[in-house]
Amino acid sequence: MLQGKMLKAMNEQINAEMYSAYLYLSMESYFQSVSLTGFAAWMRGQVQEELFHAMKMYDFVGERGGRVVLDAIKKPDSSWKSPLAAFKHILKHEQMVTGLINDLVDLAMKERDHATLNFLQWFVAEQVEEEASVGEIVDKLKLIRDDTSGLFMLDAEMGKRVFTLPQKGE
Repeated sequence: MLQGKMLKAMNEQINAEMYSAYLYLSMESYFQSVSLTGFAAWMRGQVQEELFHAMKMYDFVGERGGRVVLDAIKKPDSSWKSPLAAFKHILKHEQMVTGLINDLVDLAMKERDHATLNFLQWFVAEQVEEEASVGEIVDKLKLIRDDTSGLFMLDAEMGKRVFTLPQKGE
């Protein structure tokens, strides 16, 4: 049964994942407002991915006999100076989420909660992918700088992203 510190920490992480979805939704709106629809589409995929993460945790808490207690979601920023500034914000945010996941892993080890420790390994691997993906976009935006044709090419590339729900067991 999931209880005590581990249950509290999982509930906090569900809130953090919902905030991530909220942040990406705000960024989608920002990119729509500056006519970068490819970036906006990429953000929509991130919204769906973060909601999937939150629900994966939500379901795990229930399967382990715990109760999810939802909390208020903090208001995200709503504008950025540039696409690069937005993606630097994302990279910093994803690094913070990685730290939160690592803290959950540490707590699961301390609590000797092997089921939760096993469950969290998926999120550890996911965060490696998240940081690498966003880091690559930051690098490309740095290379582009003020080259609008490069920005439009990257926008078109970003618009090809489609979120695919992971299969059971992934």
